[in-house]
Formats: sequence, C-alpha cells, structure tokens
Amino acid sequence: MSLATAADGAAPQQNWLDKIGAGHVILAVALLVYPLVASDFFLTQIAGYSMIFGVLSLSLMLLAGYGGMLSLAQITVAGIAAYAVAILGSNNSNVLGFGWPWWIVVPFAVAAAAVSSALIGWISVRTEGIYTLMITLAIATATFYFAQQNYAIFNGHSGYAGIHAPVFWGVNWRDPKPFYYLCLGLAMLSYAAVLYGSRSTFGMTLQAIRDNPRRMRALGYHVTAHKVFAWFLAGVLAGLAGVLLVWFNGRVSPGTIGVDVAIDILIIAVIGGLRHPIGPFVGAIVVILMQTFAIDIVGAERFNTLIGLVFLVIVFVSPDGILGLWGRIKPHLAQESLRAGP
Repeated sequence: MSLATAADGAAPQQNWLDKIGAGHVILAVALLVYPLVASDFFLTQIAGYSMIFGVLSLSLMLLAGYGGMLSLAQITVAGIAAYAVAILGSNNSNVLGFGWPWWIVVPFAVAAAAVSSALIGWISVRTEGIYTLMITLAIATATFYFAQQNYAIFNGHSGYAGIHAPVFWGVNWRDPKPFYYLCLGLAMLSYAAVLYGSRSTFGMTLQAIRDNPRRMRALGYHVTAHKVFAWFLAGVLAGLAGVLLVWFNGRVSPGTIGVDVAIDILIIAVIGGLRHPIGPFVGAIVVILMQTFAIDIVGAERFNTLIGLVFLVIVFVSPDGILGLWGRIKPHLAQESLRAGP
C-alpha cells in the first residue's frame, strides 16, 4: 500500500521533447530548412545579420535581464574581438596583420573581449541604474575616439579591410549558406547556454542579487564577484558576435563601434524584451528588417524617425517589449478558444 502510494506521488518522467520544448524543436527545424526557400540576400543580409546582432544583444540581455546592469559598451567589447581578428590575422591595409591562423585568432579574440568586458564590469558594478549606463557610455565613447585617432594600432578612421572568413573542409564560410549555418549554430549555442545558465545556481544567484543585493551580501555571497563574472560571460557572447561581424563586413573601423551602434543594441534588446533570451533575437529581426526596408517605404530622410516611432509605441504599449506584448495577448487568445469550444 505504501509502495503504491509512493509510486502514485512520484513526479512523471519527462521525455526529451518535454525537456527541450515543442516550440524550440519547431523553431530549430524551421531555421534549418530556411535556406531551401530563401535567397542569398535574405540568408546573409537579413537572417545572418539578425543573428549576429541577436547574439550581441543577448549579451546585454544577460547583464540587464538577469543581473540588472544596463550597458552601452557591448559593441565596444565586440569591436575589441573584431580588431583582434584584423590585427592578429590577415588584412590588406598594410598595417599590422600578423597572419596567425584563424583557429588561434578566434579564441584569442574572444578571450580578449571577455577579459575587457570583465574589466569594464569591475569598473562599473559598484554603481547602479543610470550611473552604470553613463560609465559604459563613457567607455564606449572614449574607445571610439581612441580607435579613430590611433593609427599605430587601429589604423585611424580607415580601420582594417580585406578580412576574410576562414576556408576549411573545402568550405568558404563566408559563402551565403555556410555563413548562415555558422551564425545559426553560434546563435543556438549562445541561446541554449544563456537559457541553461539562467537556471543554474550561478544564474539564480545573479537574479537574486539583481532583486536584493544587500540581502545577498548579508547572506555571505560575494556580490561584486558574481557581477564581474556575469560581465565576463557577456563578453564571451559579444566577442563571438564581434568575430562574426568582422567576417560579415570584411572590415572593421571606428564606425563599427560608434555610439549610434551601441544605442541600436540597446533598442534591439528593449524592443525584443529583456526577460527571456529569445527576446534579443526577436528584436534583432524587427530592427534589421526595418533598417533594410524602411528606406523604401518612407525614404532615407525619415526611416530613422519611423524606427524611433516604432520603438516608442512598443515601449509605451509594452515595457517588456514584443515578448511582453505576446504575454498580454496570449491569455486572451486562450480565453477566446475556450469560449469557442462546445
């Protein structure tokens, strides 16, 4: 009798589909077969570019969504990785370019970005809110002007050009389909890592620190160390995005790490939603589509105004972005489906 009761009370076993989620499986399959129906333009300029900025905004979501730390320096961190690829690898600007192989350059570039991000975090974690935002803005602005005025290391305002993605296994990874799958693989890996990390002990601790740092400090947690480590992890994501970005453009210059791009990253993250790792990717698709096609709709002089208006409307209607908007609509749809039933 007791055994039967224990068996009845046991938690049901979850299969792999329950653990991953049917929505994730459907989305993954759709993204995998997308190249079969999409042109090269939509593969690279829309999908690939969106995933690059999605990963970059994901690093901001990790900091802001789970750690409560807003940053405008994520594009700066990505730029450090991009410049590292240009300087340590090969370029045709006749400045530096050590010609190291990509399998050494890429880990070194990502590590440089992660360490730089941790250093920025160490400087800014003792502040909160608008003060953290202003410190990271100051760092982003200073880095932009330093890169623009330094010719010995950054080649001034011209930057570096002629940077090529690697060719191995007989595949040129800058060709449309290989580059799309490269971006997709890194985006899925980054998304899964952040989602898994948010449910780990470190992720739960970081969210508790976001909600009440004084209580966590009183309980014996090293609040500063946890925040700095979160900056390090965000730097890894931004570094990966920086490597993809320099391979996508084939060049890197101070314009790549300008303040306007830093604000774009913030807009993408806010439009998509900062409460779930899928939000930055949703925001990236919306903003990239608008940046690409808004000029044809309202003209070059007004497309920034259109983007700003969409940003204001989304934030006004749903401060949690498009994901928050869907969260509001979903219960009403479920209620309507119940009413329509027999």
